[in-house]
Amino acid sequence: MNFTIIIYFLIVLAVTYPVVGKAFYKKSNFSGIFLSLAIGILAYTLGKLIPIVGGPVFGILLGIAVSFWKRPTYFNGGIKITGKKLLQAAIVLLGFEMNLSNVLRVGSQSLVVMLSTVTVCFVTAYWVTKWLKNPVKVATLIGVGTCICGGSAIAAAAPVINAEDDEVATAISTIFFYNIMAALIFPVIGRLTNMTDIGFGIWAGTAINDTSSVVAAAYCFSDAAGSLATIVKLTRTLLIIPVTFMLAVYTAKNQKNSQSNFSIVKVFPWFVIGFIIACLINTAEILPVDMTGFLGKSGKFMIVMAMSAIGLNTNVNALIHNGKKPLALGAICWFMIAVTSIIVQRMIGLM
Repeated sequence: MNFTIIIYFLIVLAVTYPVVGKAFYKKSNFSGIFLSLAIGILAYTLGKLIPIVGGPVFGILLGIAVSFWKRPTYFNGGIKITGKKLLQAAIVLLGFEMNLSNVLRVGSQSLVVMLSTVTVCFVTAYWVTKWLKNPVKVATLIGVGTCICGGSAIAAAAPVINAEDDEVATAISTIFFYNIMAALIFPVIGRLTNMTDIGFGIWAGTAINDTSSVVAAAYCFSDAAGSLATIVKLTRTLLIIPVTFMLAVYTAKNQKNSQSNFSIVKVFPWFVIGFIIACLINTAEILPVDMTGFLGKSGKFMIVMAMSAIGLNTNVNALIHNGKKPLALGAICWFMIAVTSIIVQRMIGLM
């Protein structure tokens, strides 16, 4: 058993090496990496004990708490690379939990709803950002997190738009607040409005951000709603691919206008290609289920570890100062995506 785990761990290293690169394994970065690892282990454990909060949020919070320590500068390099490169590697590993056949199975029921909610959410985020004058990168991360899948989508989008750690922390904190609200409020609304299991399952799967909150809310309503919501939510996660590509093109266009030595190769989100390959491998069942499960769980842990590093690099004063507008943006996007899901379901006869 121990030998099998070692083999799986080596496979994780091999899969992620093209993403993290040689710099991640430089001796000068080890101190910061191990500090992020230690916090990540604690955060991951707490996330398992209290899943409605989740490991990534605990990672951010614990990292912020430790950031008040005046640490030696030799920690900084490893912390920075963990918050950037390890985040991209985590997205690749998450692909090993995605089965594309599930997309086809639930697509006829939920695809129209998903596309409608995503479109409305992005349009809302764009106009509300102009109205509130939110920082563009923070608004983009909140929009992506609300539209797609919370922390995982933010993790995928952050390196593409070159978001700073403070901006990622603000977006994650905002998304977390509305995840908790959704897990508590959605089942109550569902019962008061006499939703069916299918209707509530699709509503939860398309209108709640984080997987843990989707599962908590949907299974609280019924087992049937919980099963459907989980599949819808995982299908929705695949929207990371086109959205990340579009963000990369938009970022590339801006950089091309401002840089004479612009290169599309440098800004292209290559880690998303790894995510797609991982999805295809899992769908084709090339690898044993135990192995793909280990790879997927490793990706989830890496997100927690990366969020711990981001917490360590967060400017708390800036986070508090800039908190009101992101919360307002998150509230409006969350409301619009929830209402749109109900309206579209009623229009196509699912509710």
